[in-house]
Amino acid sequence: MKTTDPVVILSETVSTVVTAVTPTSVRTATRADLLAIYHIEKASFPQPWPFSAFERFLGEPGFLVAWDDEGGVVGYVVADSVPNGGRAIGHVKDIAVAPDHRGEGIGRQLLSQALSILGDNGVGWVKLEVRDGNEPALSLYREFGFELRRRIPRYYADGETALVMVRPIEA
Repeated sequence: MKTTDPVVILSETVSTVVTAVTPTSVRTATRADLLAIYHIEKASFPQPWPFSAFERFLGEPGFLVAWDDEGGVVGYVVADSVPNGGRAIGHVKDIAVAPDHRGEGIGRQLLSQALSILGDNGVGWVKLEVRDGNEPALSLYREFGFELRRRIPRYYADGETALVMVRPIEA
């Protein structure tokens, strides 16, 4: 059964349609995950990162993948931190979910785990950049308490504006 196939539950008095959702788990990305990550990246963004960009983040605690019960990578997040005086600043650099798994809460799960890891590593604030027109991502980030800090016109190669969003991490 595919994860989006409806499951019909019949009883004598009630007929209900339930959408089955494949459970996902989150773990640190490995070299074996990179090809699947790259395919998701290419399917998700008009200007995808090159494969080599993902290789550079291997070993970062905030480079995570979500995988389903069949062992396939269905999403990823790349987050890291940089020293900043007394407390590090986190940066969510990239996050995507495979097109056929969107709407299942996987992006939410990945972002939550990445923020937790950044907090555990002493981060005081987290920032990210998002396309001005990416409403699904903006909605997710607002749900997690990210607020608009500034706009960067023509940030992306196609000329679209980036919104820089930030949020504190409670110690």
